[in-house]
Amino acid sequence: MPSRPAFAALLLASLTAGCAVGPAYTRPTAPLPERFQGQAAMDQRTATGSADLAQWWAAFDDAQLARLVKIALQQNLDLAQATARLAQARAAVGMANAALLPSGNVGAQAARVYQSVETPLGRVLNANPGFDRHGSSYEANSSAGWELDVFGGLRRGKEAARAEYQASEAGAVAVRLVVAAQTADVYVSIRGLQARLAIAHRQVETEQDLLDKVKLLHGKGLAAEMQVHQVESTLAQVRASIPGLQAGLSTAMNALDVLLGALPGTYGATLAESGRIPAAPSIDASGSPAELLRRRPDLIAAERRLAASNARIGVAVAEYYPKFSLSGMIGSATSVSGGNLFTGGASQAAGVLGLRWRLFDFGRIDAQIEQAKGQEAELLVGYRLAALRATEDVENAFSALVNSEAQVAELKRGVESLTRARAATFAAYQKGVVSLIEVLQADENLLRVSDARAQAETEAARAAIASFKALGGGWRLPAQNVAAIQ
Repeated sequence: MPSRPAFAALLLASLTAGCAVGPAYTRPTAPLPERFQGQAAMDQRTATGSADLAQWWAAFDDAQLARLVKIALQQNLDLAQATARLAQARAAVGMANAALLPSGNVGAQAARVYQSVETPLGRVLNANPGFDRHGSSYEANSSAGWELDVFGGLRRGKEAARAEYQASEAGAVAVRLVVAAQTADVYVSIRGLQARLAIAHRQVETEQDLLDKVKLLHGKGLAAEMQVHQVESTLAQVRASIPGLQAGLSTAMNALDVLLGALPGTYGATLAESGRIPAAPSIDASGSPAELLRRRPDLIAAERRLAASNARIGVAVAEYYPKFSLSGMIGSATSVSGGNLFTGGASQAAGVLGLRWRLFDFGRIDAQIEQAKGQEAELLVGYRLAALRATEDVENAFSALVNSEAQVAELKRGVESLTRARAATFAAYQKGVVSLIEVLQADENLLRVSDARAQAETEAARAAIASFKALGGGWRLPAQNVAAIQ
């Protein structure tokens, strides 16, 4: 047993050691610009509505979209996996905390022994007068042990586990953001494809009417055969586009079902009736890129994993130093009967001060430290690369949104002009100034521009969704994660 002064000194050193070996963590800087290139254009948008970033999908003013996103956040299987990973990380923190605390065990055993006199040992014992061939033994012990974290290796392990848990929290939030964005994106694609299919069917009707009129005129010798073939070719092209649009719609419907954690075909009936393409809402893009990207959970997860790798360097460095432990045992044993196990004089006790020191293993420790430093260097580059890609995501989303909306505005003016032209052509037809062919051709031009407009509106809404996702979606992260990245 160590002397009381030595024991007290070791215990005091363990409990009051405020520092731990290994490098202290400093949050790295990320290569971010002072202002996004597309921020000025975003400020000039004239979109309607305002988005609450906590539930940005509500700003699209589409009850069906909001309902589907809610279902996805409740049932999506990727999100369920992220939640399970978070539970594992939480358990790892519990184990790291427990490593700093004493551990105890209680053990007991009872044995009944019979010794045959036919064995060599039995013959020797049988030679003694009064040899009892039957024997019983009882034992009960209570033990405790405690590793004194003098140099902070266990505390560094706790630090790493906590950072990994924070990374898992941010990772779960990132999955929620991705699931919400993917659900909204697929829903918008479905509405866009439905609109284009409706336009394509109207185009088929228009082209068929036009073909019938041209054939009638050709039969009377008033139209050339070439005109008949031209209209037939156009009609075939429009009809050929419908299967492709239908296949795309089926694929999108199936993708939505999987996002909602259901078998393909489960929610298709609820979207069978066409709806409007949601309009892109306003997006608050004010603030610096550093402020905007601080909301991105994937960047927070990357930074927390970097912090964990830094702590693991300390865990490896701590192997240079000796490890001390305290252990003790108290119990009782008897070979007579269990009734006097705790009353007899066969008590036993022990106290041990342990020392473990990898004194001749420094080469392996050096390699472990270098490996930990290499992992930290890799994660540092990964964090900075993630910041660059996050900036790229924002710039691309802003550019796509602004340009798609500009395209929508031009096509809207085109639709309005062609609508007026069609009305004028029909009025002229009623007066006998132009033929029905001109009216049908005006309808054809209007439908083609309407299809282009539907595509542009779909892309604008998808770009708005990508913008919300690129900006982090406004999810509120746990307080410990927010504090860790300040």
